[in-house]
Amino acid sequence: MLVENEYLISEDKELLDLAVIKGFLARSYWANKRSESVIEQSIHHSLCYGIYKEKRQVGFARVVTDNATMYWLCDVYIDESFRGLGLGKKLIEHITASDRLKNLMGLLGTKDAHELYEQYDFVRDSERFMRRAPDLLRVKK
Repeated sequence: MLVENEYLISEDKELLDLAVIKGFLARSYWANKRSESVIEQSIHHSLCYGIYKEKRQVGFARVVTDNATMYWLCDVYIDESFRGLGLGKKLIEHITASDRLKNLMGLLGTKDAHELYEQYDFVRDSERFMRRAPDLLRVKK
């Protein structure tokens, strides 16, 4: 999908620039402790979206799904120098409107982007949202 004839949003994993994605995630608050091998494995087992300007990757999102009932939207990232251009909105719109996902329940976690996701009908659900951190991230007592 071309965005305003300037940016391409694609699910083609062949286009993904793993070095760029690893850099994105290393700068994030949620994935900066992930090893490169874990990032590679997560990409291999997920539906991935890239945003490209010419051939440069400027955005990324990952979706984990059972393809029947639900999906988990995660690792959404826009390169710092391309923020403020509406690319995050275009990416979320593309994902939530896709034939593959539009009729599934979407879940996500965010610390600071609630207003973005609310524009695409995600609703805050702090009463029911629960998580368990993996052993490698939990502090041992």
